[in-house]
Amino acid sequence: MRTATVIRNTAETQIEITINLDGNGKSKLNTGVPFLDHMLDQIARHGLFDLDIQAKGDTYIDDHHTVEDVGITLGQAFSQALGSKKGIMRYGHSYIPLDEALSRVVLDLSGRPLLQFDVNFTRARIGNFDVDLTIEFFRGFVNHALATLHIDNLKGINAHHQCETIFKAFGKALRMATTIDKRANNILPSTKELL
Repeated sequence: MRTATVIRNTAETQIEITINLDGNGKSKLNTGVPFLDHMLDQIARHGLFDLDIQAKGDTYIDDHHTVEDVGITLGQAFSQALGSKKGIMRYGHSYIPLDEALSRVVLDLSGRPLLQFDVNFTRARIGNFDVDLTIEFFRGFVNHALATLHIDNLKGINAHHQCETIFKAFGKALRMATTIDKRANNILPSTKELL
């Protein structure tokens, strides 16, 4: 079983994440940031990952530390659950529409953290959620999952739709990249022999 549990405690947040990469898309989410919970559910559901994410943060200040630290901790959990990365597909991509919005996510579990984020949200807030925190979540993830991640929102008018297509496409791309390739015969997918 490719599973991991990661606990991250700082002066700003206390987070515990348990993940099963070979799950059924079940999630138990309580971050204290309702819109983030909704987006994390997209990752679980469309990636078919089982996710249990419990977080407490200094949301009386704002949601920044919680969102960023959940991204960091989730990246650590993916990294641990992947282990040696032998036999994985390594690369993943997805285009996801939601009504007028369309996003593309391309991912490489390369061992090299890089985020290319090309999203122009049509408004600054989705309910109480500051859209600037979206990039902070993904930056935290790539820096700790050691992944190369390209996110492009190609079309969109409704900011909720823009954001949701990003998280759904991310879940699908992650599912593809983390899938075990039976033809790979447990070989590391790199000519460097290192990921």
